[in-house]
Amino acid sequence: MNYQETCDYLFRQIPNYEKQGKSGYKEGLENTLALDEHFGHPHRHFKSIHVGGTNGKGSVAHLIAARLQVHGYRVGLYTSPHLLDFRERIRVNGTPISEEYVVNFVETEKDFFEPLNPSFFELATAMAFKYFKEMEVDIAVVEVGLGGRLDCTNIIKPILSIITNVSLDHTQLLGGTAALIAKEKAGIIKEGVPVVIGEATEETRPVFEAKAQEANAPIIFAEDEQEVMSSIHTGRSIHYKTKHNQEFDCELTGDYQPHNMNTVLTALAQLKRQGCLGDSSHTGSAEAENNELNYSFMHVTDITGLRGRWETVQTQPTVVCDTGHNQGAWQHIGQQLAEVKCRQMRIVFGMMHDKDVHSVMEQLPKQAVYYFTKASTSRALPETSLQMLGDQMGLHGECYPNVEQAFNAALQEAHPDDFIFVGGSTYVVADFMKSRI
Repeated sequence: MNYQETCDYLFRQIPNYEKQGKSGYKEGLENTLALDEHFGHPHRHFKSIHVGGTNGKGSVAHLIAARLQVHGYRVGLYTSPHLLDFRERIRVNGTPISEEYVVNFVETEKDFFEPLNPSFFELATAMAFKYFKEMEVDIAVVEVGLGGRLDCTNIIKPILSIITNVSLDHTQLLGGTAALIAKEKAGIIKEGVPVVIGEATEETRPVFEAKAQEANAPIIFAEDEQEVMSSIHTGRSIHYKTKHNQEFDCELTGDYQPHNMNTVLTALAQLKRQGCLGDSSHTGSAEAENNELNYSFMHVTDITGLRGRWETVQTQPTVVCDTGHNQGAWQHIGQQLAEVKCRQMRIVFGMMHDKDVHSVMEQLPKQAVYYFTKASTSRALPETSLQMLGDQMGLHGECYPNVEQAFNAALQEAHPDDFIFVGGSTYVVADFMKSRI
């Protein structure tokens, strides 16, 4: 098989939650443990940082990876889902895994793993850990796929665990309350391993505290630390004033990013206490350390390949896309859209049928023109269903059978001073980006 044929095999023949939904999700760690033993427990050969949570875990993982890489570490980064290419999920110092490695892995190991009938994510995780070992990474930043307790990344014993926040998402698999979801997320807390909680509520904080106490794990709530003292949008970046890191800028400009940054800085402080981020590798001065920090965060997209976080892809008209896809994310995205000054806002919008569509659409601005569409996955909600719900909620627009046609219609109708937003789902953003290649 060539690379494209290998990807087709992975996406079509292997059970895949991202494409199929619940029917593609495999609960339990049996397959993961079998794969791990087969490959000689590769995750034991490098340090790791485990990043879970409902929203923000991708941004947090990429920001931490960028900081470690600029400091001089050889850094593995495992995230999901991808936008354009499977190889985005598995990177070393920002460089995606090679097509040749993916092909050889599948061809060489197929006789072993096919009888197991692993899920797509189980197989991808095994591939990532094997690759990181062979590439001799110093440290891997590993993003949880779904939940935590039963996620196949949860075989690692990290040096630090991070849980960004909890909101209602994947309720059909994780539970229908914040406390139940928090219990699943807290499953990544390991014996004696410090855990940073980015944001907690009265409902979720006791869950995290109980699990940390049970595991004898030091627990740090980032909101209590208040590392971010202030944040100001400058247009091209957010300027931060912080408690321990002086001032710096970050190129990620979503309104939700200051929450992520507070989590990141709290996590970096823990890594520094462990000796992973001591004095700067240059002069040892606070100024040099801050320069490293500023460079890491102002170039995080180039360093790590992060895409789709309030990303401006065009001007005149301004076109922004964002992968936020649940109520928690849209509380911030909706507010940021409300603050945009433009002649006319146009929103290319699609969602998955297993999300809380009504709660997300309540956050959408009513003055916008809508282009309802669906991503190229069986989980996508039909564009006609979105239009019907939109009409009931005062959100008016036309239907389009795919994201490319929806965006082209928005672009054709737009004035240079208009603002076009593309989002509602990671898969809508992925289809949008693919259409621009």
